[in-house]
Amino acid sequence: MPRDNAAKQQPRVRYRRPQDRRSRPQRWCDAVQTLVDLQVEYQDWLDNLPDNLQESAVAERLTAICDYDFGDLEALEPPRGFGRD
Repeated sequence: MPRDNAAKQQPRVRYRRPQDRRSRPQRWCDAVQTLVDLQVEYQDWLDNLPDNLQESAVAERLTAICDYDFGDLEALEPPRGFGRD
């Protein structure tokens, strides 16, 4: 592919991902919130699981996820760093 572009003398287009400007503590809080949101979705999935799948491996995995307590993660406050704590 690169040789094709060079042979055709076409300019190479590069895309950059936008830089994440959130602080580490904010990224931590966002990640924990994402886990909590997913847990709610999995609980909804488990609650609406058909009767024939109640004793399946899917139900076991959903139950394991739903039973996990994210309270400890939510209670953690990561350091802000550089003496700003």
